[in-house]
Amino acid sequence: MASPASISKHPIHPMLIPIPIGLWLFSLVSDFISIFRGGDVFWNNVAFYAMLGGVIGALLAAVPGFIDWLSLKEPRVKSIGLWHMVINLIVVGLFGFNLWLRTGSSPDARLPFALSVISVVLLGISGWLGGEMVFKHGVGVKPQQDSSAEARSKARIV
Repeated sequence: MASPASISKHPIHPMLIPIPIGLWLFSLVSDFISIFRGGDVFWNNVAFYAMLGGVIGALLAAVPGFIDWLSLKEPRVKSIGLWHMVINLIVVGLFGFNLWLRTGSSPDARLPFALSVISVVLLGISGWLGGEMVFKHGVGVKPQQDSSAEARSKARIV
C-alpha cells in the first residue's frame, strides 16, 4: 500500500526518522564519553542538544507517521502500527523528561544516563515494529510492476 503522506510517491515518515534516531544514538554516545571522562561538561552539553534535536525531529516525523497509520485497514497491521506509535510517544516523553532532568542536575548524574539507555532500547523495539510493518506487511510500499520482457512474455503465455 502506498503512503498517503508522501512527496512524489516517496513516503515522508521514513525520510524523517533517521534524524531523531541518529541524534538520540549520538546523545547516548556523548553520555558515555561524558561519564568516561568523569562528568565532562562539554560532552554532557552535546548529549543534551543532540537529545533536544531528536525530540524535535521525532515530533516532525510523527505527523506523517500518524497520517499513514490512519490509512491502515488491516487490523493486525493497524495494531502493530499502534504499538509502534505508542512506544515512540513513550520514547519522546522519556527523552523530554530526561531533558528536564538535565537542566537541574550535575553532568555526572546517573538517572539521565539510565533514562537514555532505556529510551534507546525502547526505540530499538519500536524500530523493529516499524520494520515489521514495512518489510513483512508492505506498509508504505507500493508494489512495483515488473516491466521486464520476461514478465511480459509470461503474461502472454497465461
